[in-house]
Amino acid sequence: MKIAFATQDKVHVDAHFGWAKSIVTYDVTAEGHTFVETFDFGGKLEEDGDEDKLAPKLEAVKDCAILYVAAIGGSGAARVVALKIHPIKVPQPEPIEGILVKLRDVLKGTPPPWLRKALAKDGARSYDFEEDDEVSHG
Repeated sequence: MKIAFATQDKVHVDAHFGWAKSIVTYDVTAEGHTFVETFDFGGKLEEDGDEDKLAPKLEAVKDCAILYVAAIGGSGAARVVALKIHPIKVPQPEPIEGILVKLRDVLKGTPPPWLRKALAKDGARSYDFEEDDEVSHG
């Protein structure tokens, strides 16, 4: 499952989605997590009513199941949800590494319904090796 984090320092979830200097993405499974990619954004990032500045950020997170942000505007949240991405607000800056570890632990147990839904979204896109295995032995 691919997860995105809105960040200013690439270490903490500490950015408003629209103003984030960077979005970092990780792939998370019950076994662990791996870094996927960093998207850096320059230019004018402050709130200015320019919805088009969200376009490159939406492009960066389009294949993620969850987006962690410090804050997100109503229209940004609506556009994220329309991509079937679950936005999660983090009340104060939180280390990305800590969130990744917590997510991995949740995946080992019984994920809550919203996370199962996010996993199902991810599963539709990922290759199922077990299914292929059964075919080759049949």
